[in-house]
Amino acid sequence: MSDLQIGIGSFPVLLLLIFLRVPVGLAMLGVGLGGTYLLRGTMAVSLAQLNHLTYGTFSSYSLSIVPLFLLMGQLATLGGISAALFRSAESWLGHMKGGVAMSAIGACAGFGAICGSSLATAATMSQVALPELRKCGCSGALATGALAAGGTLGILIPPSVILVIYAILTEQNVAKLFAAALVPGVLAAVGYMVTISLYARFVPGAGEVRERQPYAERFRALLPVWPVLVIFVVVVGGIYAGFFTPTEGAAVGAAGTGLVAYFSGKLNFAKARQAILATGANTAMIFLIVLGAGVFNSFLALTRLPQEAAQFVGEQGFAPWAVLAGVLALYLVFGCVMDSLSMVLLTVPIFFPIMLELDFGLTHEEFGLWFGILVLIVVEVGLITPPVGMNLFVINAMAPDIPIDQTFRGVLPFVMTDVVRVVLLAVFPSITLWLVQLMY
Repeated sequence: MSDLQIGIGSFPVLLLLIFLRVPVGLAMLGVGLGGTYLLRGTMAVSLAQLNHLTYGTFSSYSLSIVPLFLLMGQLATLGGISAALFRSAESWLGHMKGGVAMSAIGACAGFGAICGSSLATAATMSQVALPELRKCGCSGALATGALAAGGTLGILIPPSVILVIYAILTEQNVAKLFAAALVPGVLAAVGYMVTISLYARFVPGAGEVRERQPYAERFRALLPVWPVLVIFVVVVGGIYAGFFTPTEGAAVGAAGTGLVAYFSGKLNFAKARQAILATGANTAMIFLIVLGAGVFNSFLALTRLPQEAAQFVGEQGFAPWAVLAGVLALYLVFGCVMDSLSMVLLTVPIFFPIMLELDFGLTHEEFGLWFGILVLIVVEVGLITPPVGMNLFVINAMAPDIPIDQTFRGVLPFVMTDVVRVVLLAVFPSITLWLVQLMY
């Protein structure tokens, strides 16, 4: 068996292990070490590779941003910021048709700006918004569908842990990636709200409206959330303006979120300890996936599979847009069965060199930014695509009285909105690159 055949054969083995519920990080680590042993015929090479990769990966300064953003999200969750965001959005939007569900989307967008995790945003906002959605008569389908879709804003609206990992893998500028994600993130939030408005108008009994609040009450509801805006502007604006690096910005954001939670009276020693322990556990999980992906991708590099795949695609004369459509379709399928971080770590080192050789009329840097945002969106669409989207099961676990088939029906309009947005961003790269070009 040739090296290339071993590389190709590793993928069915890896997918089988994942389907057997082996943790993704361990699966990639095991297949990578085993594959290297088959190629070199000795375990010494595999162990030496593991030693080198472990130190080389985790001594990277760039990765220090991950636990800081995770801590920022934990402090925001335990500090009660999510509830304040929802109440504020509800005071402004609750009187509209489907307004309470729109408020959940607005709160998810605000929470995503200081969280950076899709599943965390979905789970946290469900605890806050789901009782209110049910109280106002919102149908189970719309309530769970809106929250599942809103959760995807957690990693699209910067700052985002996944974008940081993508930047490291493809050697992109983190600040420029954050800028590229901002406009698509806003488009996603607006698109979801428009979807809710149409759903509430055309589906009888989808939801009732709340009494219109006077403007004095609306502005009063904004007072508890102004720190969120300040933190977002300081962190993201400071990174854009070059006042500090993304890692320094993450440290400032974590400290600011902690201070806001403390002075609001929602953070005590026990909750701070809980936030730190949860951050440590999540960081360990992410770093294990990063290490496993590093070992697996090093094994693939030995087989020359990425280079051979890039050469094969180039020789076939496929249209660049056809290749892009095929890659995005694969991301959509695999995004249904894998979490977004694992998917990015596993596939980007293979797909990115292939796509980089195709001519889309963009510079290498522009393509890297544009492709990263497209990948991020499509992987997140997989998280809400029935029947196996992970966000759907997170939301359904929070609302066990709502049948899962209702959640599936409720999320489909949002999936259609996402598909339209992906097509729009793919056909018009300038939408993604506009803010980057304006600022840099």
